[in-house]
Amino acid sequence: MLLLGSAPFTQAQEFQYQTPPKAIQDLLLAPPTPRLSLSGDGRTLALLAVQDFPTVAELTQPELRLAGLRLNPRTNGPSRVSYAVGIRLKRLPDGAEVPVKNLPAQARISSLNWAPDNKTIAFALTTAPDGPGAPGRVELWVADVASASARRLLAAPLNDVFGSSFEWVADSRTLLARTVPAGRGPAPAADAAPTGPTVQESGGRKSGARTYQDLLKNPADERIFEHYATSQLVKVSLADGATQPLGSPGVIQAASPSPDGRYVLLRTRHRPYSYQLPISSFPQRIDVLDLGSGAVVKAVADLPLADNVPTNFDAVPTGPREFDWRADVPATLFYVEAQDGGDPKVKAEVRDRAYLLAAPFTGAAQQLAALPLRFADVTWGHGTLALIEGYRWADRHQTTWQLNPSAPEAPLTVLFDGSSQDTYNAPGTPYTHRNAQGRPVLLTGGAGGQSIYLLGNGASPEGDRPFVDELDLKTRKATRWWRSAAPYYEVPVAILNASGKKRDLLTRRESAEQSPNYYLRDASSKKDKLTPITSFPNPYASFGGSFKKQLLKYKRTDGIDLTAELYLPQNYKKADGPLPTLMEAYPREYKDKGNAGQVSGSPYTFTRLSWGSPVYWVTQGYAVLAKVSVPIVGEGSKEPNDTYIEQLVSSAKAAIAEGARLGVVDPDRVGVMGHSYGAFMTANLLAHSSLFKAGLARSGAYNRTLTPFGFQGEERTFWQAPEVYNAMSPFNYADKIKTPILLIHGEADNNSGTFPIQTERFYAALKGHGATARYVVLPAESHSYAARENLLHMLWEMDSWLNKYVKNPAPAAPIGN
Repeated sequence: MLLLGSAPFTQAQEFQYQTPPKAIQDLLLAPPTPRLSLSGDGRTLALLAVQDFPTVAELTQPELRLAGLRLNPRTNGPSRVSYAVGIRLKRLPDGAEVPVKNLPAQARISSLNWAPDNKTIAFALTTAPDGPGAPGRVELWVADVASASARRLLAAPLNDVFGSSFEWVADSRTLLARTVPAGRGPAPAADAAPTGPTVQESGGRKSGARTYQDLLKNPADERIFEHYATSQLVKVSLADGATQPLGSPGVIQAASPSPDGRYVLLRTRHRPYSYQLPISSFPQRIDVLDLGSGAVVKAVADLPLADNVPTNFDAVPTGPREFDWRADVPATLFYVEAQDGGDPKVKAEVRDRAYLLAAPFTGAAQQLAALPLRFADVTWGHGTLALIEGYRWADRHQTTWQLNPSAPEAPLTVLFDGSSQDTYNAPGTPYTHRNAQGRPVLLTGGAGGQSIYLLGNGASPEGDRPFVDELDLKTRKATRWWRSAAPYYEVPVAILNASGKKRDLLTRRESAEQSPNYYLRDASSKKDKLTPITSFPNPYASFGGSFKKQLLKYKRTDGIDLTAELYLPQNYKKADGPLPTLMEAYPREYKDKGNAGQVSGSPYTFTRLSWGSPVYWVTQGYAVLAKVSVPIVGEGSKEPNDTYIEQLVSSAKAAIAEGARLGVVDPDRVGVMGHSYGAFMTANLLAHSSLFKAGLARSGAYNRTLTPFGFQGEERTFWQAPEVYNAMSPFNYADKIKTPILLIHGEADNNSGTFPIQTERFYAALKGHGATARYVVLPAESHSYAARENLLHMLWEMDSWLNKYVKNPAPAAPIGN
């Protein structure tokens, strides 16, 4: 094996890909588990074989980065997609798994979409280019469920740059699709000689913006963006693929048919574009088209560039927004409009108003609700039932109201009210099913349809115990149907039967030793009456099947309860003594100490290793402290980040102390790792403590002045809280970092705020002060890493760093030498 430091030092090196120890490599490359998609009637499962890790060659395909999007110019679709490579159908409960026929070899499948009648599945299929430089396509395909046979439906290629480029109409015989316009010419040249400088002007308006990636930079970018983003909306016949154009080509971001199939809600972006904001802030036009003729029935709104929205998390643009169809009636538009200028800092008794506008859209919109909080979501039930949710970021408050859409003047009735961070008292999420038009509506039951059903995580001091409740909306009494019980972790996926005394659920069940599989559960039975639906094998059977996991509970010095997952090598015994340790964490902000100390996760989940997991190192003789809770709390008028460093160090110290108390962690041999905000945490821990022997920081941000209009959970700008930004920036303490740190970053990071230059400049600062640091750039990787070669090399880098500086650290030099 090539070891770090074995080659002569150079400023930069062309380095060949390396691979980690075989045990780590085998765990990373364990076969992926299929994904599932359930039909709307709950009678058929589609099992999707998942694409394995792509190669670097696949990842380095052409890519355009425009307006916050990443697209492949060869396919006119997104450049980074996790594809399925095959479909198998299974009738519930005991039908055989049948492979869908007639798919091309090496199929790349995405955007699976069931027809409202559940007889057909539509999906996008991306074809590979025929040769170097040749175009591929994103095509619209359908699979007949009865015959398990697939066919290409549409001859013209889809324009899939925004994803979800097609949708079923309620008749299940028609689809809407966005296609590449016929006769589109070649793309504009990116390297044409400029006709003048690129100019931006503020006009004296406040228009602060968070830090975004992949923005338009000049007029040439605008032209290229429009070339690839422009699509033609067409109506497609399921019978023969015949098409009818609807309206004119444009930068169509979304097109949704009304529940009755008579109209189309169309959202189109247009100029003037922005070089500071992504497409989500570009001007947009909202129209309703006639589905038969394509004519504009109603020009609903033409909204300007949203470049003056405050940077607060619950700030919104002025004017109408959140346009959608009401799901439970034929054709009624829903939208909301801020009453506070979109600024949550403005005092207002009514924060948002919600409106309805029914077909034929000629009258005035009718007010549905006046909300004292910012609108978050609406869930439709039936003519007299809907739920609407609001939130307030400042104190993490959220409220769900029950309302009667047929009596919009009636006062709202509070159904749930509390903190979004109080997981112990979370009531659960109202369960929806697909109605005959394929739209999600509340599943109701009980006398007069006055009961709804709630699916929840069931957070508790003993860990998560998912549940299903039936809630009587008249009495507000909840009846618990079922709750997951030890030694299993079981999650309700769907309610298949809620009529009378029959209570059938589809669940996913696992334990610390058993990998997840799906079951039909009779929740009306007091016994565990389960029918297995899938039999996915344990991906780690050759390793031993599972990992030894223990949920630790301990306290921080300020009394806040903390947790961590402890993993130990398979054959570890207490007599072996304390081990070198790897700690992994991701800080989270809270407004209440009690909520910060609530237990999350479950001791009964099966540990499936993602590419970024720290658990690989149990195979190398390490103890691993994973998911270490690092709450950053600011109660009342205090903001969490006002004491970020103190709380960060205190949390890490408490985790190490608990591991040492148990006799499994060697406090003199602990490394710390994190990704993104966890990398930021890692650098700060090395800058402000001497707890660790080494740090591993992936794709982080280290200088908060480069994200001056807010970051993570911080709403204040740099100019409002410069002392916080400066104190939290490990870049400012590069001269204090003496602990070896490994910095890894994806070359093509697309995450807001974590530009690769963050790591580049941080490494330069560390190097300039004589720190022991290593900077690794992974070719073509985004914020999350994907390519097989890069992942294996990343694990090799981390393993080598840990071996050198944590497991077998060199003796400290005597003072004075």
